[in-house]
Amino acid sequence: MTDDVATKRPGLCLSSISAARRQGGGEEIEEEDSQPLLPGLPDHLAQHCLAHLPAPLLFSVCRSWRRLLYSPSFPPFLSLFALLSPSHDAGGDPVSIHSFDPIAARWAPLPAPPPHPPLRLLLLQHPSFIARSLSVQSVAVAGHLVVLAATTHRLVPALPRPLVFHPASRRWRLGPPLHAPRRWCAAGAAGGAVYLVSGVGTDYNTDVARSAERWDPAAGAIAGWERVAPLPDGRFSREAVEAVASRGKLCMVNVKGRAAKQGTVYDIRADRWEEMPPGMLAGWTGPAASAADDDDEGGRIYVVDERSGALKAYDWYADNWTTVAESELLKGAAQIAAGGGRACVVCGGGARATQAELERVLLTVRSMSPTASIGSEIEQQEFHEIKILQSATPIPVPRSNE
Repeated sequence: MTDDVATKRPGLCLSSISAARRQGGGEEIEEEDSQPLLPGLPDHLAQHCLAHLPAPLLFSVCRSWRRLLYSPSFPPFLSLFALLSPSHDAGGDPVSIHSFDPIAARWAPLPAPPPHPPLRLLLLQHPSFIARSLSVQSVAVAGHLVVLAATTHRLVPALPRPLVFHPASRRWRLGPPLHAPRRWCAAGAAGGAVYLVSGVGTDYNTDVARSAERWDPAAGAIAGWERVAPLPDGRFSREAVEAVASRGKLCMVNVKGRAAKQGTVYDIRADRWEEMPPGMLAGWTGPAASAADDDDEGGRIYVVDERSGALKAYDWYADNWTTVAESELLKGAAQIAAGGGRACVVCGGGARATQAELERVLLTVRSMSPTASIGSEIEQQEFHEIKILQSATPIPVPRSNE
């Protein structure tokens, strides 16, 4: 994912969805009410009933239901993570990491990661690269946020091993050392494992550019990285891209946006690389993500066309993309994250974040309805049978020193 430094406030550099439980969420703990969660039912049975209600509804009804959301016994809800770059040189770390509680609609900074490797060594822009940002890449997998790749001021990989954050315990740890630390690579997650593909090491090396590694965070740092089938060539070391999981496969292109590109697909079970279907490649015209909660191996792939503002969903059987919504709010899309029936699209170099809902439309077709950018007024309208609801609680972009 790309990183952009905004002029007046920090850019929303990197976003990803994690299904880890948020503890506390800044919520004030009050005395337990003597009343049951649901009159006439024991609380343990009431929890099973309340788990089927939308979390924002539980948050708004009463104190006891609000406390229940953040209790260890309640099912987890998804939280958005973002790496933010400061609007000017403050002399500290070039990025700060925040999480967004979608229920309380609040951002909170994460605890400081381990001092080694220090974040101050990360480079987001270089004067020799005109209009080019140097990405910090991460994925959300198995209830963890994993920061995988970045660039130092010497233009070499910044992370010899990944930084891993567990939201439930609010603790960082270091992952196992990579066989080949890299930057400008493809990063993705599928089946609870992290994948790093291609990229550039200390200098360009064909072996690194063709290599691919996999690690299971649940196994801990002792398990180490496992090499998987190498790419046929090193054509995917051109830019930092997403490896998007769908139907037991990892799909990726080597260039973002509308530029001419090449694509490939990794079959996880067969440990084999395949050519990307031509229809998929032709319609991959912007940032992409899959609603991984649809199944264990990734769900439908969504792409936002950064030029037209069209949100498209891919059909594996027909090998084509269907436009499910189109909005001015989605023009300039830089990143997208999806999960838990929701999505967040970051537009305009991080200047605004557009929240989206995943809804059931026309029987079993899943699509997205984009919502408002930051600071907009409440408004409701219909668009091709997909409700576009401006958010009553817009997502504010936090300042890096908050």
